[in-house]
Amino acid sequence: MALFNFFSKKKKETLDKGLEKTKQSFLTKVSRSIAGKTKVDAEVLDNLEEILITSDVGVDTTLKIIEKIEARVAKDKFLGTNELNLILKEEIASLLEESNSSEIINFEVPKHEEGPHVIMVVGVNGVGKTTTIGKLAYQFKTSGKKVLLGASDTFRAAAVEQLKLWAKRVDVPIVEQGMDADPASVAFDTLQSAKAQNSDVVIIDTAGRLHNKVNLMNELTKIKRVMDKIVPGAPHEILLVLDGSTGQNAFEQAKQFSLATDINALAVTKLDGTAKGGVVIGISDQMKIPVKYIGVGEGMDDLQAFNRIEFVDSLF
Repeated sequence: MALFNFFSKKKKETLDKGLEKTKQSFLTKVSRSIAGKTKVDAEVLDNLEEILITSDVGVDTTLKIIEKIEARVAKDKFLGTNELNLILKEEIASLLEESNSSEIINFEVPKHEEGPHVIMVVGVNGVGKTTTIGKLAYQFKTSGKKVLLGASDTFRAAAVEQLKLWAKRVDVPIVEQGMDADPASVAFDTLQSAKAQNSDVVIIDTAGRLHNKVNLMNELTKIKRVMDKIVPGAPHEILLVLDGSTGQNAFEQAKQFSLATDINALAVTKLDGTAKGGVVIGISDQMKIPVKYIGVGEGMDDLQAFNRIEFVDSLF
């Protein structure tokens, strides 16, 4: 129990540190907006709306939060500014609960009768996709899972080499056929190997480009189709990796990728280097896709399973 508490405390400290820039920026702005005020009035709400939007929460999600606070003001008649942080915390947690109803704990994955749990990872180049795969592999392996990687991003030679480096670093096997190989063929071979090796988790990398959605859609559909032949229902998870430091650009990428394929999980990276952590709230709310992982540091174990309560606690 003491060991569990130690790791739990260490994780929370890492999360607090990773969200420090967002917290300082956000709470400083809120404090300034209510300076000299004793109650939440129209001016405070206008200022709060601007703060949320400039913190990359997004316009639609911001309006939703403001409407909820307005309803509470109308109901309670008088709402003190000293209660504002608590109310914000409650409303943001409520929004995240709606979008993250099935949170994961300690990198557990469901078991499937037909084979391993298959995760197909998508995202544009530069968001930290390959690094996220490497860290995911490390976390799954650390939690006792047998992991196999598949290098289906054959569009760039660097992508295959980078994934091979991560496989070596984490000490997990990888299936690759080099640059210009058929991505679906790599995925097919990866799942065949996974079944033969009794792997628990398979993580498939895919090409990170969005310039032609039709080609991307066709490629991802083909990869999914061949995987389903080996492991019915695969991929069980289509994980979109987004760079949190890009703010609303990350939200736009989420919309574009959701048009190209059936995203059912999100990983938001690089939150430690930005004050734009509010984007997690907006993307989660607007896309109705659960945020499963967040990157809050450079270390191997700084990719965390997303927990909305811990996230909101750290934010405030």
